Amino acid sequence: MIAAQFFGTIVLWLIGLLILHFVIYSAVKSGINNSVIGKSYGNNYETKSEKKSFLDADLDND
Repeated sequence: MIAAQFFGTIVLWLIGLLILHFVIYSAVKSGINNSVIGKSYGNNYETKSEKKSFLDADLDND
């Protein structure tokens, strides 16, 4: 009986920590994306990803 209560307590703690993890993750992610630094990093990252490499001009694309 005590083992079942102990197992139930551990399961409830794990569920609580999982919920807390997702709440903190979403708060930090939205906070970074809405900050000035996050927006400037996003703008710089998007411009770098649009640059073409020499692999884009291979014979398969012709």
